[in-house]
Amino acid sequence: MKKILVIHGPNLNLLGTREPAVYGRVTLVKINQMLKAQAKKDKVVLVIKQSNHEGEIVDLIGNAGKNKFQGILINPAAYTHTSVAVRDAIAACGLIVVEVHLSNIYSREEFRHKSLISPVAKGTIMGFGAKSYSLGLSAILDLIEVK
Repeated sequence: MKKILVIHGPNLNLLGTREPAVYGRVTLVKINQMLKAQAKKDKVVLVIKQSNHEGEIVDLIGNAGKNKFQGILINPAAYTHTSVAVRDAIAACGLIVVEVHLSNIYSREEFRHKSLISPVAKGTIMGFGAKSYSLGLSAILDLIEVK
């Protein structure tokens, strides 16, 4: 059975109330429910984590292989633009990693236009709100089939 790690980065626990004009009103609980329903349909085991702490995210990525994950779906949130540590963990993990974002980072403030994660991810999906997550999960599953 396929096993995928989903990582939600900093402040995503505030979805639904945080800047709804940018991120919408969908809560993280609702996104997780949507992902679990998709995983059940696709017969996939999902482990979902949210952390505001860079080191915890690095540890999750670094341990993903030994914990038998085949892929990682990650919304690194603010760490997208700032974390060499998260970037290096992804580069080193050897797994299929898909980066997702609720908003289109290129239509936002200029400092958000640079992703340190995209160059080491298999692909990036952004700008489709909560649907970015389901598209990302579908992409990982397709890539695992090909691998």
